Amino acid sequence: MAKNKYTRLFENTAIFTVGKFVSKLIVIFMLPFYTSCLSSAEYSTADLITNLCNLIIPIAGLGVSEGIFRGAAEKGEDKEAFFTNGMIIMLIGSAAFLALSPLIMLFDYFTPYIILIIAYVLASNIHSVCSQYVCAIGRTKLFAGQGILNTVLTVVLNILFLAGFDMGIEGYVLSIILADGLTTVFLFFVARLYSAFIPKKISGFLMKDMIKFCLPLVPSTVFWWITSVSDRYIVAALRSDAENGLYAAAYKIPTLLTYVVTIFNDAWKLSAVSEGEDLSEKTKFYSKVFKYYIAIMFMGGGLLAVSARLSSKVLFASSYEAAWVFIPVLSAATIFTALDTFMGSAYFTVKKTGMSFWTSLIGAVMNIVLNILMIPKWGAMGASVATLVSYFAVFVIRAATMKKFIPFKLYPVKIIVNTAIITAIAIVMSVWGYMWQGLAVSIAILLFSLLYNGMDIILGCRDAIISIKRKKE
Repeated sequence: MAKNKYTRLFENTAIFTVGKFVSKLIVIFMLPFYTSCLSSAEYSTADLITNLCNLIIPIAGLGVSEGIFRGAAEKGEDKEAFFTNGMIIMLIGSAAFLALSPLIMLFDYFTPYIILIIAYVLASNIHSVCSQYVCAIGRTKLFAGQGILNTVLTVVLNILFLAGFDMGIEGYVLSIILADGLTTVFLFFVARLYSAFIPKKISGFLMKDMIKFCLPLVPSTVFWWITSVSDRYIVAALRSDAENGLYAAAYKIPTLLTYVVTIFNDAWKLSAVSEGEDLSEKTKFYSKVFKYYIAIMFMGGGLLAVSARLSSKVLFASSYEAAWVFIPVLSAATIFTALDTFMGSAYFTVKKTGMSFWTSLIGAVMNIVLNILMIPKWGAMGASVATLVSYFAVFVIRAATMKKFIPFKLYPVKIIVNTAIITAIAIVMSVWGYMWQGLAVSIAILLFSLLYNGMDIILGCRDAIISIKRKKE
């Protein structure tokens, strides 16, 4: 019996969970180690370096890994042709990046780390191209395995460089670079990627088509980076590295929900692209999945917000514990990041990447304006609120425009009620969460959220079980 789309989505999600969530969970539990080895100012610098690299990566690679994934995952396409031409595009972009890399030295803050930044960008791009291709051709278990390998290598090298050699910021960044490089070598030989690169399949027409698809995603990714990361640079510039170190550490907790979103989105894109149904079938598929997605995201964000103080005590060194106060608002912001991502995957599926560009631009501009207005007065808390408002605005715009492409059901009442719930939790925890009364009220609101969303979560689990049973028949 052929797998239905729900079975395929569930399978892909399960595999990616093993490969990504388990890996990222290990990184989260490394936080006590990082915060004990690095001061808040050093952690801030390491965070700013890695996030600068994450800004440059899609620009230097011309966003081609997404084009490789979108092309190679589609039924009936020449997969090796997409890999071959995608590699050429990535190499051209990398050469241009190398030529322009001295511009980084215009910023004195990053000048001591320029070699690390260049190596980080190049290693990440080649790893991304290889791993996305492996995933697109259906070798999802290998994709999951290489994710675990990458994390294990990062952790081992972190321990060696930070605790063993006391290399500080340089050791933290270098461990990521080497982990990406070694994982790429692993993929290159295990997946026999050298046989997928076929020079005779180089095609100017295909490269032009891929670039046309990928280029709108590059500024979109940049704008998304501005919305999610620029506040840290502004906090560091207008306040201090120490305060930004606390803020960066606080951001790691809601990242747990971001990992869930990333896992689901990878599985979702692979399932949605490979299915190739007509519009009516896509609409039904999206509507049903989005209903469960809403429930899980709002419940997960609420749980992270309520447990902010506990998680900070467990995962942070004592000098970082004050960071907990930013977690509730950032958890709420992460929920809308998840909803935005779901909408963005719809644009991706129907090849309307230009919409990702414009909506991301609006969010980025709004975020910068709000950061400039709020951070001088409220510091990192102002940055948290600016992030939440910006992501919420992008969601509203994407929801309003989505009907033109895939008119799936958005469940506005559920969105409004859940938004009120998470807003209440964020306010109560941020203002009164240090008192037991505030914590008690937040828990009560979370329980109401569970009652409200519980049935959708149960139904989602039921459908997953049914999909498994169908697979066995």
